[in-house]
Amino acid sequence: MSDPTPAADAAELQRTPLHDLHLSLGARMVPFAGYSMPLQYAKGIVAEHRHTRSCASLFDVSHMGQLRLRGEQAAQALETLLPIDVLGLAAGRQRYGLLLDAGGGILDDLMVAHRPRSGDAGAAHEYFVVVNAARKQHDLEWLRGHLAARCDIEALPRHALLALQGPRAAQALQGLIPAVRELRFMDVAWARLPASVGHAHVFLSRSGYTGEDGFEISVPAEHAAALAQALLSLPDVAPAGLGARDTLRLEAGLCLYGHDIDTATTPVQAGLQWSIQKVRRSGGARAGGFPGAEVVLAQLADPSSLGRVRVGLRGLQRAPVREGAELRDAAGGTVGRVTSGALTPSADAAIAMAYVDTACAATGTELLAVVRDKLLPMRVVDMPFVPHRYARS
Repeated sequence: MSDPTPAADAAELQRTPLHDLHLSLGARMVPFAGYSMPLQYAKGIVAEHRHTRSCASLFDVSHMGQLRLRGEQAAQALETLLPIDVLGLAAGRQRYGLLLDAGGGILDDLMVAHRPRSGDAGAAHEYFVVVNAARKQHDLEWLRGHLAARCDIEALPRHALLALQGPRAAQALQGLIPAVRELRFMDVAWARLPASVGHAHVFLSRSGYTGEDGFEISVPAEHAAALAQALLSLPDVAPAGLGARDTLRLEAGLCLYGHDIDTATTPVQAGLQWSIQKVRRSGGARAGGFPGAEVVLAQLADPSSLGRVRVGLRGLQRAPVREGAELRDAAGGTVGRVTSGALTPSADAAIAMAYVDTACAATGTELLAVVRDKLLPMRVVDMPFVPHRYARS
């Protein structure tokens, strides 16, 4: 859910609270969304990817934006910008959402959590929002520009964000936070870390960006390194960088802002209409009322108007097809373009996401990707490429 930025002078890059820990672990650091971030560690991207699928990996995602919205009208205010059911979001639950412009284009994708009451850090009407790193200043200004009169909006730059992902994530984390075993996918909760990790008050969700079970933990910056070291000391947990995070999210069929979604795509074209609950659709109790509603609701009613849609592609040869590759039909006509692509470890194939003409979007359709003047055959397939393994019960 982050967008890379061009290379920048190292002195200009921001650092996360785990920067020194990354260096001590031998990370290869790269510029990313204005930050110095770990691309990979000594064992490499493939090993980190496989470890996440089989055990548990710890990712530093502190470059993401963390925001807090408070006030009795916070939910109603958010619904004027997001096409999701915020009023119906129970305390202790989280939901995926989209910020849209007047034409229905996607300004950003984000997570919205309704925080439960907490003794020293909660409120009856408090929402926690995580936005993409490259869009966090834009989103903060957008929210304040539209909602400041109705609720308090606060950035949380002194909080780190750690993602523990993989089938053994819960087993690892419950040694520090026993209550995590009770959480299900998209639940959120407050917790206290043990004294050995600074007794910090943290906010966590059972969610992530890999398709695996896992958690994202918002922790005060001064306690982030101790928490990370405590987790990495466990036998099932290893560090992982942005490279593995990208191949994992691609296999899970999850969009990367600035690549698979942007202001030139609508939620329906992107196949994200599942994120728009019935109550916000035509005929619902609170239908519309968000930017681009006329466009989005018309597309939901008439999919033939979409023009192009996001699809999954699987290569019929073991040659990677990268972002930007042109797609052609059997007659040689250009019908689309790849937005994300790689030869990934778990799918064991060249996979990609792309936008194609609706006439070419049916599962099983064969297309040709243009790669260095070669035509590589690919087939439209259902996503995700690797089954999700969320803890839904």
